[in-house]
Amino acid sequence: MNLGDYIRDVPDFPERGVVFKDITPLLKDPEALKATAGALFEMVKGSNIQKVVGVDSRGFIFAPMLAERLNAGFVPVRKVGKLPYKTVSQSYDLEYGSDTLEVHLDGIEQGEQVLVHDDVLATGGTASAVCKLVEQLGGVVVQCNFLIELQFLNGRSNLPDYTISSLLTY
Repeated sequence: MNLGDYIRDVPDFPERGVVFKDITPLLKDPEALKATAGALFEMVKGSNIQKVVGVDSRGFIFAPMLAERLNAGFVPVRKVGKLPYKTVSQSYDLEYGSDTLEVHLDGIEQGEQVLVHDDVLATGGTASAVCKLVEQLGGVVVQCNFLIELQFLNGRSNLPDYTISSLLTY
């Protein structure tokens, strides 16, 4: 199955000049969804992952699936003001603006092995901010895992100290 066939380009979203990679066609097809979850798991199976961090919001789709398959916990990283308990935060730049992410203060324990998962690696700003949050809480980032990598934006350059795996590259 060619999973790239299920990714739709949406020009000028969220702003003019950006071509958004829409994963909803992949999500609505049961076989594509199952194949994607399995392929993402294959990229990290055998690792001693204790927590899977999913990034708001599309990272929440596959991160819990990965956590279940890895017998690990799931930790959501959300945009500022969305988590109800005490948090730590990290601001970052992205390809079309800036934002702030937060995680619960007790989401990751000292020394825990962590998989960071998001749908797209673009400039690497979001993933870098998430890795900083994980490390601020004492976690160890084992790998950053993405459904899609936009290689032309060179996001890996903002993540030089981490193992990066991407299922689809553009």
